[in-house]
Amino acid sequence: MMNNQLIVSPQWLFENLNNPQVVIVDCRFSLADSQLGKKQYEANHIPGAYYLDLNQDLSSPVGEHGGRHPLPNIAELAEKLSAIGVNSQKTLVVAYDDSRLAFASRLWWLLRYLGHEQVAVLDGGFDCWEKAGYSVTKVIPTSRGGTFIPYVQSEKVVDFTYVKTHKDNPDVVLIDSREGDRYRGERESIDKVAGHIPGAVNYPWTEVTDASGCILSHTEQSQRWQNIDTTKEILVYCGSGVTACVNLLSLAIAGIPTAKLYAGSWSDWISY
Repeated sequence: MMNNQLIVSPQWLFENLNNPQVVIVDCRFSLADSQLGKKQYEANHIPGAYYLDLNQDLSSPVGEHGGRHPLPNIAELAEKLSAIGVNSQKTLVVAYDDSRLAFASRLWWLLRYLGHEQVAVLDGGFDCWEKAGYSVTKVIPTSRGGTFIPYVQSEKVVDFTYVKTHKDNPDVVLIDSREGDRYRGERESIDKVAGHIPGAVNYPWTEVTDASGCILSHTEQSQRWQNIDTTKEILVYCGSGVTACVNLLSLAIAGIPTAKLYAGSWSDWISY
């Protein structure tokens, strides 16, 4: 394991499949096909894993503002976490996907936002689990029953007004997590407007992992952020507050856990 269980390996998870203090969550999802992740889960998943859907479970319905993936209703998410056996401050939640940590990191960040530090992502995700030769199953686990009590860490998130009024402050660093061509406005396949928030610097979320989805080393994560002044306030965004969480995970691994998420991100910014 790395950095106080921020990351767990397939081998570690295999050895802890029957650990009553571990809950596994499948977060696979596709922005192009919102039903694909659930179908993949139903076809095969890591034994004992529950499924949480980006749209249905890890986000609220889309409104005029708030971006494409507004933060979920806290009470509803807490109820869902309780139903899959998550006990506050006790259960280690291990999240995985097959998208280079994009959706697993969203759950990782949400749990920490709700005051639950016992959460890790699976290195390499579902693909590395299978390539390692570990078994998969179609069996859907039954509810375990837990008690998840959220303790919202409001300092971990910022909104449109905060970003607008702070982005030009010399003591603030604004990080755009999207791919370089979307940041530069050369391509925009999802949102109605291309470009980036003025003053933002680009650190693509895909650079946190290698091509196979395995997370880069602690040293490499630290080197990624060596030009960022960690004494400044760090605000991170992407298209809709999802892949920015991969950068927040990278920052945490590098020993910079204080960065904040602009939850609405670019899709919220352009709605005003």
